[in-house]
Amino acid sequence: MHECSKQLSRQDQRPDPDECGLYVHIGLLCEGAGMSRQNYYKQRRLRERESVDESLVVELIRRERSRQPRIGTRKLLCLIEADLKSAGVEMGRDRFFGLLSRHHLLVLPKRRSVCTTRSWHGFGVYPNLARDVELSGVHQLWVSDITYIRTLEGFMFLSLVMDVFSRTIVGYDTSDSLEMEGALAALSMAQRQLPTSARPIHHSDRGSQYCCREYIAKLKTREIGISMTEENHCYENGKAERLNGILKQEYGLGETFASKGQVPAAVKEAVALYNNCRPHNSLGNRMPMTVHRASSAA
Repeated sequence: MHECSKQLSRQDQRPDPDECGLYVHIGLLCEGAGMSRQNYYKQRRLRERESVDESLVVELIRRERSRQPRIGTRKLLCLIEADLKSAGVEMGRDRFFGLLSRHHLLVLPKRRSVCTTRSWHGFGVYPNLARDVELSGVHQLWVSDITYIRTLEGFMFLSLVMDVFSRTIVGYDTSDSLEMEGALAALSMAQRQLPTSARPIHHSDRGSQYCCREYIAKLKTREIGISMTEENHCYENGKAERLNGILKQEYGLGETFASKGQVPAAVKEAVALYNNCRPHNSLGNRMPMTVHRASSAA
């Protein structure tokens, strides 16, 4: 009985004929390729792990893109970095770019914008005070700009005010006119969050909306410094121009909306995501509103 059990045990340990044939076949392949079976199986395990890792990364990417469809690749990697670390997944920048490309997840460039600056007016203008300002906190320098939003019913115009130190949008408004009302409403919102003792510089292009008497009076009443571009509107107000591009390219405001009525809600959501969810390189990949609140409390 004991001897019979031994025989059965030895039979159970014999390899399946099909597996044995595969083992021999792999051995011949390895011999032909000049590599050991150990190395072959190591590489196979590595490929299997990379496939599992990539599946997780794609899932995380789609999660973030569901909220921020056009966020840049580097910022996307920053947002999912903690999840990758928790799962033990190592993903360098080059490999991440390659993965996005293979899965058709790279963000395509958008078409160029049109000009919304009307500088052929008869109002007074001001020198560029923002060029050499050194910032130590929030509420010291604002930049403002106006950009267009397309709809099937015509254009809407988005007025923005951003705190340069924190990159936070502190004022915004949408209007179906390029007149001063939208810019004034955005400025009013920005002023409401301004501490009583703060005296920021307000920088803009020389558009009529910012040079008109009503806008200048509102700045002066609050004792806010007035700064304007002098020679090259785009470069001298680059931070505001960049903000316009981010909202259009990453948060859908560059698309054509079915109606003007859809725009205010879309803008509100885009501003909330930008302020609270988008890491910024110049802020050490922190969110603008996080930096803004921390600096305000300091």
